Amino acid sequence: MTAVATRTGALSHSTVAWHTINWYAVHRTVRRLQARIVKAVQAERWGKVRALPHLLTHSFSGKALAVRRVTENDGRKTPGVEGIRARISIDTHA
Repeated sequence: MTAVATRTGALSHSTVAWHTINWYAVHRTVRRLQARIVKAVQAERWGKVRALPHLLTHSFSGKALAVRRVTENDGRKTPGVEGIRARISIDTHA
């Protein structure tokens, strides 16, 4: 018999256009995983409690939502703890 290499599971290296992502489905997936974590804690299923956050942080939905929350942050214009906004100068002659 000839062995044939086949991929299993989701493709991890496929490119996805940012604006074609179904954000409703992403939010739903992340929310469902978070609910599963809560239920596992309440049921004291500690193996699941350890496994599910790993699944959440390594899933496409978890990563995409994290990137979206950071890049589309409206709080970037608010001052920090010291009350001073960071002034970033970009040196184009480096």
